[in-house]
Amino acid sequence: MKKSVRFLLRHVRTFSALLLVGIILCGWSCRQTNDTQNSTFPESIDDNFNFIVANDMGRNGYYDQKPIAEQMGETAGEIGIEFVAAAGDIHHFEGVASVDDPLWNTNYEYIYSHPELMLDWYPVLGNHEYRGNTQAVLDYSGVSRRWCMPARYYDKTFEVGDSSTLKVVFIDTAPLIDKYHKESEESYRDVAAQDMQAQLHWIDSVLNASHDTWKVVIGHHPVYAQTPKDEIERENLQERLDPLLRKYGVDMYIAGHIHNFQHIQMPDSPVDYVVNSSASLSRKVSPIEGTQYCSPEPGFSVVSVSDQELSLYMLDKTGHVLHTVTRTK
Repeated sequence: MKKSVRFLLRHVRTFSALLLVGIILCGWSCRQTNDTQNSTFPESIDDNFNFIVANDMGRNGYYDQKPIAEQMGETAGEIGIEFVAAAGDIHHFEGVASVDDPLWNTNYEYIYSHPELMLDWYPVLGNHEYRGNTQAVLDYSGVSRRWCMPARYYDKTFEVGDSSTLKVVFIDTAPLIDKYHKESEESYRDVAAQDMQAQLHWIDSVLNASHDTWKVVIGHHPVYAQTPKDEIERENLQERLDPLLRKYGVDMYIAGHIHNFQHIQMPDSPVDYVVNSSASLSRKVSPIEGTQYCSPEPGFSVVSVSDQELSLYMLDKTGHVLHTVTRTK
């Protein structure tokens, strides 16, 4: 009997060790794509034009939303930021009903209460906002001083460094995707009223007129990403949006939606495609063609811009820099 127990324990320990190795290798399969991990920002970041990107956060403070919100505030105080870009799904799961919906407090106001986050937030709509009243998301700009959403899609130009400008184009991606139109009657009613071609024409005209040093486009859905989500989402954006990003030399396209970090460079494209992780609940990820880095960690990103350099830093929930995407002039 004792011999049988010892035999069983020995094999349990062996199986546990193999399982642990498998888990480590699984995680490494994605993390190994990054060769330049840093734990801190460079000293020069204090002199740059900085902003935070956060998305997929509306969980009423649960999962990692509250600690990540606090870390966003700490990071903002450390480096100094100009604004927060909220790249969609500020509200899970059915959006908001009105500007008076209590979710504005439990998903946003009470969570992002750090003093360093009391500045302009520039949001875009996510698919979960489209499950509710999207007009209320725009109208909240009249309620909250820091919620700055003038339209469903809009652009901002900022002076950076001594002689450079940054153009940020905030777009509304759900109406550019067929599946949301097909499901508009039962799930995404506000999508049906949106003119896809009008937005694409607007994006074309804004990028065509831009002579800015740096160009960044921010939307909720990614153009390229590893994900089990419907392939039609990426196919539609590759067909409709990506040609404009390439044509006008956009430096970086930043999205969310997938709930993990991904940095993708396609062989035939000059654009850096970034998927920003969830600021609350994250998901697994693995490399695909073009993957430079990916990680299942939740967190947020910092974009830092100077005359010569545009960098995006992917941060985990403790503020550790996992990966840096850098472009130079």
